[in-house]
Amino acid sequence: MAALEIALLLLASAVFVLVLFRTLKLPPLLGYLAVGVLIGPHALSWVQESGDVTRLAEFGVVFLMFSIGLEFSLPKLFQMRRIVFGLGSAQVLATLALAMGAVLVAGGNWRVGIVLGGIMAMSSTAIVVRELADRLQLDTPHGQEVLGVLLFQDLAVVPLLVLIPALGESKEELVIRLAYAFVKAAVILVVLLFLGQRVMRAWFHVVARRRSDELFILNVLLVTLGLAWLTELAGLSLALGAFIGGMLIAETEYRHQVEEDIKPFREVLMGLFFVTVGMLLNLKVVADHWVAVLGLFLAGVALKFALCAGLSRLFGAAPGTAMRTGFGLAQFGEFGLVLIAVAGDSGILSGELPQIVMASVLLSMFAAPFLLQHSDWMAMRFTRSEWMLRSLELHRVAAQTIATERHILICGYGRTGQRLAHLVEREGISYVALDPDPERVRAAAAAGERVVFGDATRRETLVAAGVARASALVITFADTQAALRILHHAHALNPDLPVVVRTRDDGDLDRLRAAGAAEVVPETFESSLMLASQTLILVGVPLRRVVRRIREVREDRYSLMQGFFHGGTDEADPDEARGPRLHSVPVRRGAFAVGRTLKALDLAPLGASVTAIRRREQRLIAPPPDTAVEEGDVLVLLGTGESLDAAEMRLVRGVS
Repeated sequence: MAALEIALLLLASAVFVLVLFRTLKLPPLLGYLAVGVLIGPHALSWVQESGDVTRLAEFGVVFLMFSIGLEFSLPKLFQMRRIVFGLGSAQVLATLALAMGAVLVAGGNWRVGIVLGGIMAMSSTAIVVRELADRLQLDTPHGQEVLGVLLFQDLAVVPLLVLIPALGESKEELVIRLAYAFVKAAVILVVLLFLGQRVMRAWFHVVARRRSDELFILNVLLVTLGLAWLTELAGLSLALGAFIGGMLIAETEYRHQVEEDIKPFREVLMGLFFVTVGMLLNLKVVADHWVAVLGLFLAGVALKFALCAGLSRLFGAAPGTAMRTGFGLAQFGEFGLVLIAVAGDSGILSGELPQIVMASVLLSMFAAPFLLQHSDWMAMRFTRSEWMLRSLELHRVAAQTIATERHILICGYGRTGQRLAHLVEREGISYVALDPDPERVRAAAAAGERVVFGDATRRETLVAAGVARASALVITFADTQAALRILHHAHALNPDLPVVVRTRDDGDLDRLRAAGAAEVVPETFESSLMLASQTLILVGVPLRRVVRRIREVREDRYSLMQGFFHGGTDEADPDEARGPRLHSVPVRRGAFAVGRTLKALDLAPLGASVTAIRRREQRLIAPPPDTAVEEGDVLVLLGTGESLDAAEMRLVRGVS
């Protein structure tokens, strides 16, 4: 198969499977693996193993390590040093020791034990961080523990990438080669980290002053691949050089710009890497040894869960936190697949063992989202103290709000919530704020602000916060699904409670109002109103008239601002594509709408409405229903894609 045909097949398969996985809300990484398994030489055989594809996929690992280096922050590492170097190192070393011990007891080779231990020690950073972020658990106690351990695992990959290729040597050569490799690594690290920092900062200053996006991106690619080439030239891995490059740039002011520029390359090449990994999986071997695959998967995940949960408990975590940490780290990860490939090239894993181990790793990665989704239920079900901790949490909320009545309940105490609370307090109105970030709650409470730790989407938390006694409830974060849950609980507990909801745009305006929101404040509308008011004042419009115009728009529930004329850039965003839009329809001679009133046209059942009419040199805003349409008018319609099509057919031909 020609190179172009392979590329087209990979793209078509990846797009189809990723649409499916996005619909099922599964990580894209698993979709790439599924594509590789499906089209690979051991399944449908649409694509045979290609050295060019595999070599290109290696760059995915390079960019992944570069991204990890960018996230490597010495201040952050120092702040989390107890979790990273305590819990993280204990988890990796204990997994290595247990795996090597199990292999030796089974009569295997100690080198194989080290490789299997390294593979099992790795968890999936890509899957776990994504799931924790989606569940708003990154700042929870177990989220911090999981992040700290993942950070140490990422650091541990570097010495493992140096160690595993050397394990194929004899014992005498192994010691010499390892010593030589670590000396080279130490020299390169010292030179690059101490001298490279100044050079990197100065060079990026030179590039940035040229004010060229193309030059900046090319320079990032040059630095990433250049340092990877240097470390490979020194006999070390490509990934080590990329990691060092990321570390160097992380300490400069260009870190965030580099991270954005490198993201497309990283995502695409990482996807290609996982496709090639899937292509290596021989389903026939897996089917012939399914007992070994399933046994290694179940035993490995169970052992790692018990080990991580036990170590978390040993380091002082509560039982529920320890159990959630165990579920977060129980699976194997993408770097395990990298280590399998390195060990296979080195001859340490031979025969059918790499296929069995790879299949077990992939199974655990597929299971990871489901383990994380059910971790809360498992912790509540099997940890007695979790019920007590939840009760104490609710007790603390109730204790601080028991004497409060006619207060405003603020859900979310970020920047918006805090500014709202300060304005409310200046008016002498009491408030209670709920926030799931323990650090923010601790800092704000220490300053005397009435904020308590709690998840506002839970019914029992709202009860404890006095929702039945509140005079109003405000949802300050723009998360529609969470807002809908809060609205459901709030109106079940206090049907007359007015609720104000913040949202990003008008896409969910109707859903939130239908769910019972008294007011919905779209960010984009309010920013537009502020820009308009300041502009009108600057060009001489009297302040009283500006205030009246703004009030009219708000009283009309932003009807004049709903929808906008879409362009090509908006179509790339699926949320924008589904939202309401404006569409202009010229009324020509012979059109059905000519001579009929807007009321007679009856566009409302079609899901559309006329927001304005351009008639020669005039523009009629919000025309009344008895307005007759004339030939030559341009009607501005508001609605979604299908409703706009139907409304245009009604205007032109009288059908829908």
